Amino acid sequence: MKYGVVHVIRPADWLLAGIFVLGSAFPALAQTGNPAGAPPGIGPPPNFNPMREERARQTSEARLRTAELGANEEAKNQKQIQAAIANVKQDFTRIQVLRNDIARNLVAQKPLDYSLITQQTAEINKRSQRLNVYMLARTPENKEQNSVSDLKSEEMIDALVRLCKLIDSFTENPALKNMATIDAKNSEKVKEDKAKADRDLMNIIRLSETIYKKSDSLKTPKN
Repeated sequence: MKYGVVHVIRPADWLLAGIFVLGSAFPALAQTGNPAGAPPGIGPPPNFNPMREERARQTSEARLRTAELGANEEAKNQKQIQAAIANVKQDFTRIQVLRNDIARNLVAQKPLDYSLITQQTAEINKRSQRLNVYMLARTPENKEQNSVSDLKSEEMIDALVRLCKLIDSFTENPALKNMATIDAKNSEKVKEDKAKADRDLMNIIRLSETIYKKSDSLKTPKN
């Protein structure tokens, strides 16, 4: 047999409860049930403060507007984040496509089409610059980087090959491919990979600009 705890109410408790209920009911009876009381419309007016009511209404409206603005701002931020992610993916993919087009022409040993190279490297540079808005890559310039600004015509193929290799290195970097599964135990390795991705991206930006300028000067002018 299970035993439970039962709260026993003594007769004195019932009595006290009845007195409390009756005491609470007397004021209401005095106001509504007393025939000798003042008829409706007679007596002092209710305590009504229009300024207080207006302030309460304004406060309520302000809270609603604040909540709506917060929801709208959150939705706007989410849209901006989604748009940024879409742009990054598009730029990342497009740079690889352009790299493949350049490599395909080099492997086929086709004569250099400077007009095409100008378009390709201009787009690579633009999309790399846009990627850097999110990556914030910053690396100091060195002598090797400064020397590519003096690109000669006969060095164009080597420069294009180097650009393709830089894009390969950048797009295959573990720091970019595994951003969603970063292991805290390998934080030093992650830092090294990120630093290398920064260097590669900055070199892509500089080299694509150099090739663009040189190919633009070599392309056949339109009649």
